[in-house]
Amino acid sequence: MGLFLLATTALLAGTFIGAVGVGGVLLIPALIAFAGLDIHQASASALITFIFTGALGTYLFQRRGSINWRMSVPVCLGTLIASYLGAEVNAITGDHLLIGIIGLLVIAAGVWALTAPISSDLAGNSASQVLTIKKTVVLILVGLIAGFGSGLSGAGGPLFFVPLMLVLKFSPLLIIGIAQVIQIIGSSSGSVANILNSAVDFKIVAFILPFELIGIWIGVIIAHRVRVDRLKKVAAWLCILVGVYMTVNSLV
Repeated sequence: MGLFLLATTALLAGTFIGAVGVGGVLLIPALIAFAGLDIHQASASALITFIFTGALGTYLFQRRGSINWRMSVPVCLGTLIASYLGAEVNAITGDHLLIGIIGLLVIAAGVWALTAPISSDLAGNSASQVLTIKKTVVLILVGLIAGFGSGLSGAGGPLFFVPLMLVLKFSPLLIIGIAQVIQIIGSSSGSVANILNSAVDFKIVAFILPFELIGIWIGVIIAHRVRVDRLKKVAAWLCILVGVYMTVNSLV
């Protein structure tokens, strides 16, 4: 039953990653509850799977012409720098404190995503998406925040990237497309530190990854067919609920 619930959660997580860029956070409590991993192993094992979900998501979004590569580069630069550092901080943080920190970060991201306004430019084709020097700096800073949060929490950079980009009024489809790319960069950088710290359970990774990839494929189809604002609300509430659950557990 535990493996069935873990597989179901991985499928759901992949679907939300593909549909709204946020969803990897669901894996962490599932890996703790259903696979018996500690918080360090759970966050590290979840993070490394996002290299592959990001690669598939990037391929599927690119096939539909939904990735702005010029805007992806500065975000990825910031993410690459900060994710390794976040993973190192994860390794030296106590279990209960780490669970509490991740829980609070997830709640904040969920609330932020829930209250952030949606750009009316759903397709991301307007002049507002043109890359300027100011936007380049902003995107690097967003990448730094998302990367550090990704490495620290193991929940993936999009958990922090998506709400920030919504607040900055970038279009939803553009955000979700870039979110797929930064998963690859941030997860790779953070996973290097996690592997060096022997925190990854590769057997569990091999088990959950196929279900996540199936979910990604489903999610990308949903992202191009369903109103993103509705999906964003569902994902935001899931983040809040998971964050509350983790925060309460950190106090037990």
